[in-house]
Amino acid sequence: MSAAIFEFLGEKRIALLGYEREGRSSYAFLRKHFPGRPLLIADQAQIELDDPHASLLCGENYLDVLRQCDLLLKSPGVSLRGIPLPPGLEITCQTDLFLRFAPCVKAGVTGSKGKTTTSTLLRAMLRASGLPARLMGNVGVPVLDSFDEIAGQIAVIELSSHQLEFTRASPHVAVWTNLYEEHLDHYAGGFAGYAAAKAHICQHQAPEDIFIFNADQPLFELADLRACRAERVPVGLGAGEADPFLRSLEGLSPHLRGDHNRHNIYFAATAALRLGAAQEGIRRALEDFRGIPHRMCTVSGAGGIRWVDDCITTIPQGVLYTIDALGDVDTLILGGLDRGLDYRDFARALAERPLNIICMPKTGHNIAGLLKAQGSGAAAKNIIPVQTMEEAVAAAFACTATKKTCLLSPAAASYNAYKISKKRDGTS
Repeated sequence: MSAAIFEFLGEKRIALLGYEREGRSSYAFLRKHFPGRPLLIADQAQIELDDPHASLLCGENYLDVLRQCDLLLKSPGVSLRGIPLPPGLEITCQTDLFLRFAPCVKAGVTGSKGKTTTSTLLRAMLRASGLPARLMGNVGVPVLDSFDEIAGQIAVIELSSHQLEFTRASPHVAVWTNLYEEHLDHYAGGFAGYAAAKAHICQHQAPEDIFIFNADQPLFELADLRACRAERVPVGLGAGEADPFLRSLEGLSPHLRGDHNRHNIYFAATAALRLGAAQEGIRRALEDFRGIPHRMCTVSGAGGIRWVDDCITTIPQGVLYTIDALGDVDTLILGGLDRGLDYRDFARALAERPLNIICMPKTGHNIAGLLKAQGSGAAAKNIIPVQTMEEAVAAAFACTATKKTCLLSPAAASYNAYKISKKRDGTS
């Protein structure tokens, strides 16, 4: 265990807030290194744990834990929006501890869309070049699970805004793919709070670090990045097309169609080169790339229809990217949890496309209302509100033309219907 993290944790009264995947990982990490240390664990749900040295605080008063500890190790899914914080309380998280204390090179990737593809490609490019690299973070692998074995490797970390919110350190190489409205229900200040959380990916970088960002967005107008001292490396479609090596990477994988995936390729390749990857390794990683689960994946040809699962696309702009990349979408299934996003521009963009649009609760029903308000000038063919996924699939069979695509791309999270998003496409 790193002496620095041991010193940081010291004799503080530590509490874990949230006990799902990352909270359980934090508990396992602390118990491994402090087997008899008193811990306080809080969650709104009931916790079953056989540990005489752990005190549990569950139910409606679980946030009382904020007044009972010195150091709060918060899970990313727990929002503290509007919650008064006691003076002197220190809040940290797994990502913060890893970025501050893990003895390795860290490459972090964030963005409203593209971070999973970019981080997966980056890890593959490094490994294809013979460099030891691990993928972790928002891909479902808590970073502390690798803390004790990561020395001498490159940690490629997918970073959500929730994971970045309480960080005081940044990765050596930071990649910010793009910024769109998302998670507005989680942050005080809405979009400004969301952007501020994302900005932690570069705000604590040193001058010798590297910040790679999307040159095709006015990122420095959307977020306050004045504190970033790292070398700034803009990457956009125009710059990529002008670079012979980056341009040569296009078309190497059939799973990376569309301009958004060109961005992802350019981001990953630029970061990989800065981390010491070889051009041949980068090419080989792209040739071997088999796609991301639930991202533009063809899952069936039933009824002569191509059924495409894109269910982890939870923002409107991502849905439009996917529709344009596929080129033959006849039916779109969308809708999910309302997190405060403004769907008016999205509805106008959908109205210009000749689609059957099947609308799930709750945001889908809101979008259906916006589409119907477009009137007879809209190009959309059928606007079909439904209540369940079973009804959505039945409607899709009835209205989708053969040899065309039915796309599940919800433009929203699914927490209102499914505990984990994978169940939305029938898996678990």
